[in-house]
Amino acid sequence: MQIDGHHTLTYVVARIAGMPHGDAEKLAYCAQYVDEAVNSAPVKFKNGAMYSRISSAHKMIDYRNSNAMANHLAWIPFHFLLGNDGLPAGENPDGSFIKKLVCKPNSYVAHDMLKVAAKHRNEKFGLHLMGIAMHVYADTFAHQGFAGVSHEINEVEDIESESSSLLERVKDGIATWSVSSVSPLGHGPALSFPDRPYVKWSYTNGLGEMVARDNTEIFTDAANHMYKVIKCYLSGDDEMQIDRQDHMPSDDLNRIRTVFETITDDDGEERHKKWLKLIAEGHFNFDPIELTFITSGKESWKYKARGRGTSIPMLNDVVEYKYNESFLDSDWKLFHDALKTFRLQVVRDVLPKYDICIA
Repeated sequence: MQIDGHHTLTYVVARIAGMPHGDAEKLAYCAQYVDEAVNSAPVKFKNGAMYSRISSAHKMIDYRNSNAMANHLAWIPFHFLLGNDGLPAGENPDGSFIKKLVCKPNSYVAHDMLKVAAKHRNEKFGLHLMGIAMHVYADTFAHQGFAGVSHEINEVEDIESESSSLLERVKDGIATWSVSSVSPLGHGPALSFPDRPYVKWSYTNGLGEMVARDNTEIFTDAANHMYKVIKCYLSGDDEMQIDRQDHMPSDDLNRIRTVFETITDDDGEERHKKWLKLIAEGHFNFDPIELTFITSGKESWKYKARGRGTSIPMLNDVVEYKYNESFLDSDWKLFHDALKTFRLQVVRDVLPKYDICIA
């Protein structure tokens, strides 16, 4: 998904599920910030303090995308959660190991991932961690059928779509894009097709199988399941018994589906702006609110936590910040605490239950 899915959709679903604005705003910010956290350099303070962070994303054209270790550390746990071919822990799919790595919607692995997040609800970073989990969970729907590693299973051929203008641009992109060192990684060869809520398309995958996808149906299904997850969280169900929750009310779900169908801008940022406008106009079944997503400048979480940095003379690219005691409880720091906790527990505790070992 892109920013319209991870930020505004998450916010809307959370509000429909009964989460108050402040919590829903924080949940949605964290869900999108997973795509923004591309830096992993330690933060240095002038008093000698330091803070270590990790990155949860790379830009698609990034040297790290060709690095298997980097793929294991970012793409697999945060964007292409392993699906174990839809099987529960203790069962293995027939065929090669790669079939365990392919992303599957609402998988048993995803349920166990959500349980890990829910069990931290009483930590300072509990809601931040749940926001990260919502990003990963939503992507199990959007990224289904692809894996977060460089492998031929991600190759796509014979792409067709009802969106003819988009199809031509994507075909041109596949023909001219310099992907020799980074593809086939994730859905890179398919470019942004999987992340556009309005697209119907088909392709032949790396196994020679023809795959037909209706993204509107997939995203609507994702919204319904996200609703159930948040209802579990609000009710204190740390076991995330999603199937025991009611579906999202049909009026709310149909309203979301219509937005998916009618906002068809190529640029995710433009779709996001239109979602924000609908939220501000009271289009959904909660009070209108001016929602924002600010990643830089004085109103951003990052600036509020660290302030303005100053370069250290004679040391290129090294920046120091003035330490403030409020840093420890800042949303930016708590997000990164949650990010580190999420990756550790998913990689160390969840995936080994499925006989999966990644870095």
